[in-house]
Amino acid sequence: QVQLVESGGGLVQAGGSLRLSCAASGRTFSSYAMGWFRQAPEREREFVATINRSGGAIYYADSVKGRFTISRGNANNTVYLQMNSLRPEDTAVYYCAAREGAATATMSWMYNYWGQGTQVTVSS
Repeated sequence: QVQLVESGGGLVQAGGSLRLSCAASGRTFSSYAMGWFRQAPEREREFVATINRSGGAIYYADSVKGRFTISRGNANNTVYLQMNSLRPEDTAVYYCAAREGAATATMSWMYNYWGQGTQVTVSS
């Protein structure tokens, strides 16, 4: 198993930036593809970004493309989400997820492990 702990959320004004981190412990971090998802109140959880085991393949939701950057540090067992040009519609709880295997995935059901989430609030 792997345990995931997100951090870095908070309150920011529109146009600002935040960097989310997700620290992994347990089994070898480099064995997992990783993803970020988010869930706003009364909405379903939605895909944000994903990165494969090596970091060589990355995909983003259209809504965040060009503004968010996912990266990973296999040496320190951490995946990051750099969020720039934040908008009020980015307000949500952001979740980190780990998927056994090498390939990226955009569907939440394809992930095996989840963190507890970190709140991001963007004010207008």
